[in-house]
Amino acid sequence: MVRLVVGIAIGYVLGAKAGHERYEQILRVTSKAVDNPAVQGVAGFVQAKMSRVLPHRNRSEPRKPDLAYLVDVEDTV
Repeated sequence: MVRLVVGIAIGYVLGAKAGHERYEQILRVTSKAVDNPAVQGVAGFVQAKMSRVLPHRNRSEPRKPDLAYLVDVEDTV
């Protein structure tokens, strides 16, 4: 937890020093990379491979709530 807070603090300080112009530059470069057809092709390939490796559920099946959240606290007392 401490590492997370330190990381956020360092990122904030460095980002504040870089300024808004640098932020816009990073945003443009990131958008170009994400919109690149080669990157999208690799992402689709990785997603297809991972769907074969990892167990998956039928996406049309609605998620069922955990019964522990449905129990009323007053009923258990």
